[in-house]
Amino acid sequence: MIRTICLTALLLTLGGPASAHPEHEASGFLHPFTGIDHLLAMVAVGIWAAFLAVRKRATALLVPATFLAMMAVGAAAVFAGIKLPLVEAIILGSVFVFGGLSLNEVRLPAAAAMSVAGLFAFFHGYAHALEAPEAGAGAYIWGFLAATTLLQAVGLGLGWAALRVLGDLGLRALGGAVLAGGAFVLIAQ
Repeated sequence: MIRTICLTALLLTLGGPASAHPEHEASGFLHPFTGIDHLLAMVAVGIWAAFLAVRKRATALLVPATFLAMMAVGAAAVFAGIKLPLVEAIILGSVFVFGGLSLNEVRLPAAAAMSVAGLFAFFHGYAHALEAPEAGAGAYIWGFLAATTLLQAVGLGLGWAALRVLGDLGLRALGGAVLAGGAFVLIAQ
């Protein structure tokens, strides 16, 4: 399963749309790595999905896929001219929610987990698209979706490894690390 996800992330990274301005695609790919709150949330989605997959394996793909789809919808909202308040606060809140869900071993039904992931993903996609260049916006969006796929795959791998080696304690430790990272971001602001 993890091999499939990693291969998909690699193919998305390498197989983006053709662009006359490849720097836009690269900047889109790099964008999720420039904010620790985005990075933590995306990895945490994968960690929580790994935990949920213990009972229902499909959630290992459903939750991250929902996150990606709703990021695209959030990006579309920017291009539709929709203005949203509190975007950065909600993004930081997502770090605490996903970290807390893992730390506290919260198991939600797949549809509810997908809803939680999708809600926060909308705001992540919106924030990323706000910085999209006018020329090459499509490549930029493909870039940040590819990076998100990669970060979620890292989270899945970490979650599965932690569960395999340390059981639920390992997952709780990862959730605690995400929360600590969120606290660092909050204090540093």
